[in-house]
Amino acid sequence: MPASLRELLRLLDRHLEESVASFCLVVIAVCVFLQVVLRYGFGTALTWTEELAGFCMAWAVYMGAALGVRERFHIRILVGVFALPAVLQLPLVLIADLLWLIFNSLMLWYGLEYLGVLWTRTSISPALGIDEVWPQSIIVVGYLLMTVRLLQIYVNWWTGGRKDLPGKPPEFQEEEVLELEKP
Repeated sequence: MPASLRELLRLLDRHLEESVASFCLVVIAVCVFLQVVLRYGFGTALTWTEELAGFCMAWAVYMGAALGVRERFHIRILVGVFALPAVLQLPLVLIADLLWLIFNSLMLWYGLEYLGVLWTRTSISPALGIDEVWPQSIIVVGYLLMTVRLLQIYVNWWTGGRKDLPGKPPEFQEEEVLELEKP
């Protein structure tokens, strides 16, 4: 594999989700600002800005969810897991992630089914005039990215010697607990 392609893949692996989500948030802010200025400053409005902001919001949310998986901050209460005895922590995380993987698989299945319907029955967005299949594809893209990131965590955990819990965030690494002196 050429070094430039390897570097591009490394860059996408490290920054894809936050780049897309940040771009979408900027588009939302610009659309809303433009709408406010036009509406209150000039007494007119654009129809496409609200639709574009709505599509970008969905993309930002799903990209943020995938980013949360990559950084291991997604819908879990690690404090509760660490409060359990050590022998129960790994099985609980494994079961929870397996259920999550099953849920992602179902969402991918039904998302692909939904996109199939959109492909066969064209639906055009009213303001932008684009085929709805493109903005709605975020369902499949988002759950696919979440699944890939979850599997990456386990591959890295497995090849890294299965030390600690899979993808344990650095904020939850064991630290020396200082005991307070009694008065």
